[in-house]
Amino acid sequence: MSRIVIDNGTLVNEGSQFQGYIIIENDRITHIGPGRYSAQNSDCPTSVPTRMIDATGKLVLPGVIDDQVHFREPGMTHKADIRSESATAVCGGVTSYMEMPNTNPPTVNAQRLEEKFARAAEVSPANYSFYFGATNDNIDEIHRLDPRHVCGIKVFMGSSTGNLLVDKDVALAKLFAESPILIATHCEDETTIRTNTQHYRELYGDQATAALHPLIRSAEACYRSSAKAVELADRYGTNLHILHLSTAHELTLFDNKPLADKKITNEVCVHHLWFTDADYAAKGNLIKWNPAVKGAADRDALRAGILDGRVDVVATDHAPHTLDEKLQPYWSAPSGGPLVQHSLVAMLELSKQGIFPIEKVVEKMCHAPAIRFAIHQRGFLREGYYADIVIVDPHKSWQVARENIRSKCGWSPFEGTEFSHCVTHTIVNGHIAYENGELSDSLHGRALEFDR
Repeated sequence: MSRIVIDNGTLVNEGSQFQGYIIIENDRITHIGPGRYSAQNSDCPTSVPTRMIDATGKLVLPGVIDDQVHFREPGMTHKADIRSESATAVCGGVTSYMEMPNTNPPTVNAQRLEEKFARAAEVSPANYSFYFGATNDNIDEIHRLDPRHVCGIKVFMGSSTGNLLVDKDVALAKLFAESPILIATHCEDETTIRTNTQHYRELYGDQATAALHPLIRSAEACYRSSAKAVELADRYGTNLHILHLSTAHELTLFDNKPLADKKITNEVCVHHLWFTDADYAAKGNLIKWNPAVKGAADRDALRAGILDGRVDVVATDHAPHTLDEKLQPYWSAPSGGPLVQHSLVAMLELSKQGIFPIEKVVEKMCHAPAIRFAIHQRGFLREGYYADIVIVDPHKSWQVARENIRSKCGWSPFEGTEFSHCVTHTIVNGHIAYENGELSDSLHGRALEFDR
């Protein structure tokens, strides 16, 4: 038996904070108590060697669950890979991730899916699951998937990489009617984007910059596609999760009833909560994402949605490209960027600014993904649950710089940003995966299980 005691931290969990301790035995949380730890009040055998972690003055949170990442393996490992990015995630307090199918080749059949699971079992320090990619003609493969094993079906209802665009109405209807697993959608209307692209190419030609991105991949394109997805889900009773909302208008499609009662939900990503279109002047293609970062009114509406319950989950859409790729002219530069190392500290920074309480950060990044995806015994600080825990020093400022970026791509849109919070420990399945800047050599990530 192994034992870890996290002592005298500020535990943030299920809407409250209190000073207390956590006892971990093997891979589980066995005891949570108030105040300081002592062998007398824990009812634990004193004969078991115990590793003590003094969390005085620190925050103790459930590990972050990121429901949308792109780790680029197979086929694009010059940008990133499962080993490098899962390690980066752990350094940022992310203990579980769900990875997307638009790799090369794409994850659109059982063999490719299981190859990803096998690879993660070999190299991932964080827990993992993988989406299965929908195409216009692979519904039979989807029927054969095990809902307890696969996090979801990814449907690109807008521009896609890897030939994964589902653009036939008959195929979409069949997917929404018959999928045995939650459908997660990328919603941008392809026709609108093509029209806008032609217009701005004619206007600006080679002089186009990233400032045009929210005009080309417009709020209208986002709303039109998201509204179509919601209409289909309503018609067929689909379990639908719309990824990376970026506009105020899209929020009108959602309500704020309890998450457990919803069949149609959404996710907002950190970059849409942090940046606005005013940042393109300084950041350029480094904040070029699909959907685009839009105006301050959209950002503020998304922030408000976190507070009023219309936004369900906060994630990253972590999608590395090399810096050389991102520094190409606008039309050539790919969309996406690295975020898993900085997502938690960025959200805690917004909390410090008074935008939302820290309990809400934990709810949207830890509890909500676990609830929405029905993840087995993770996402909460609860006795009997897996010990996926992150410890954060809220008084340790640091600045993002090239030398402390962990992602294989080697850059971050947050370069030069000073954060007031620092992840000091990440525990995965009861093992210390990251401690004070050092990654463990041992790997303890496991495939996520789903109670479906």
